[in-house]
Amino acid sequence: MSNTSIPARGIRPSSPLTTTPRPGPGLTEDEESRLAINAVGRLRAVGCHVDCDEPFDTDARPAAYPTLGASVSHLAERLREATDTAEAAAILTELTAPHDGILAGFEETLGALAEFFDGLGDASDPYTARRLRYLADEYVRVIHSDLAHTRERLADRHAPHPGRRACTEQVPDHEPERSAVCACPPPPRALPAPAPPPIGATHLRR
Repeated sequence: MSNTSIPARGIRPSSPLTTTPRPGPGLTEDEESRLAINAVGRLRAVGCHVDCDEPFDTDARPAAYPTLGASVSHLAERLREATDTAEAAAILTELTAPHDGILAGFEETLGALAEFFDGLGDASDPYTARRLRYLADEYVRVIHSDLAHTRERLADRHAPHPGRRACTEQVPDHEPERSAVCACPPPPRALPAPAPPPIGATHLRR
């Protein structure tokens, strides 16, 4: 991560690993002070020691939540660690659940954005709204349907992954990251499958 950028004078963070936003142009002195006070609280909330002038000192500790993108990316980490088809199917459920899954939410977001463009007023806005609805109807729904079918196939297989296995070894007691470190030797890496031929390649003339 980059070095810390603090949005006001008078703040001296001890950690170089936390990034906070610089103030945007046109902020008043009061707005910049509020932004600085919030930055102090957020830095301290994640464990950084921050020295600051008295006007910026605060006891507030805003809650720190992972971004939506980081939460979705965590599914990829879980899939890389999955050891059987049931585990992979359970992870895919978070993508494909019909009402509160990630893809359902994405489709709903595109629809809401289309509604926003419907009343925006420029001549090109109706086209943009139609395009967004087309993406939701033709692409997101296809991805959703395919992944739901994939999830069902995985759930029905009840099979371990041949290249992965659950950890059965003990991590030493002095190891601070017991839940994140496996003492088992890594399984042999599987060779990647060859790419399928391009569509229509079998119909080329000799």
